[in-house]
Amino acid sequence: MTTDNAVLERALSDADPARTPRDAAPDARAIATRDRILRSTAAPKKRRRARALGWATGVVAVATASVVAFAMLTPQVAAVAGTPSPLEFAGESTVADIVEEAQTDLVTSVGPAEAERTVRTASWGFSVDVGNEITKVVPQLSTLTWEPDGSGRMTIIAGVPYDPTDAVANNAAEVTSSGKVVTDLVMEPGDFTTPWMTVPAASGDDMVAVLRAFGMPDDPTAFDVETAFTSVLQQWTLTNPQHAELLSLLEDAGDGVALGTSTDRLGRPVSGIRVQSSDGAVSDLVLISRETGRIVGVERTVLIADEVFDAGAIISYEMWDVTEGTIG
Repeated sequence: MTTDNAVLERALSDADPARTPRDAAPDARAIATRDRILRSTAAPKKRRRARALGWATGVVAVATASVVAFAMLTPQVAAVAGTPSPLEFAGESTVADIVEEAQTDLVTSVGPAEAERTVRTASWGFSVDVGNEITKVVPQLSTLTWEPDGSGRMTIIAGVPYDPTDAVANNAAEVTSSGKVVTDLVMEPGDFTTPWMTVPAASGDDMVAVLRAFGMPDDPTAFDVETAFTSVLQQWTLTNPQHAELLSLLEDAGDGVALGTSTDRLGRPVSGIRVQSSDGAVSDLVLISRETGRIVGVERTVLIADEVFDAGAIISYEMWDVTEGTIG
């Protein structure tokens, strides 16, 4: 894992300067979108099954607004075929086995000394052309850095969209840059708001408090725990002891399902734990590195068919601990 921004800076330099100047201020539309999103994070609400694909929070959601033009969906729209194939898992294990192995790895692997207000994320969502019944996977690499005063910067580089049924592209171990900087948002003090501003301690009590600030209820399911820490990991790069606490909370919830081992969509060896929403609408797959023990990704699957996706469709995935070789 690295916090070096060399790859981001190289990609920014290679991007079309006429499209997005490096020092350009966000336009009125971007500012309005940002402000609306930031206001929505002040009081986290109980999550509902959303038509928008993905689960970004805070200013991170600008990525969705800027990169993917999600269609306005109506009940008359037929399901659109073509979504990525599920990861294939092998071997047998329990949640306790996976957590124990991960926590052993976390003791010996390298991680930040304290939680950092910088997050690099490789993520994928869908662009849906409802009229033509066409879906495209839209990858992106985003870097968010923010300060205690609420200032910061978010930069998003668009990847090259591809057909979700393209097995080679779908399983490539890098995001191919389109050369387009779709967002370079500089935030002034107070622009970035989050339920947790101070550096969290590694203690169990503090991590529980952080997750509750991000919407976890007092008696959480495994899905509640995962949903909350997904939001946290979109804003913070946590320490290894903090990842160990998150995994303990996930195990303690009691209703996660161990899937064995696999290789994630960035080519990394992982173990998987699946958690399901209480309404049965979606499930999330938590990916845990078999090298570091850290939580490195989450995938979301639709369990109940809707107007666009059939049951079993993978609608988004998001990866953290992204290294310099991720974007080509």
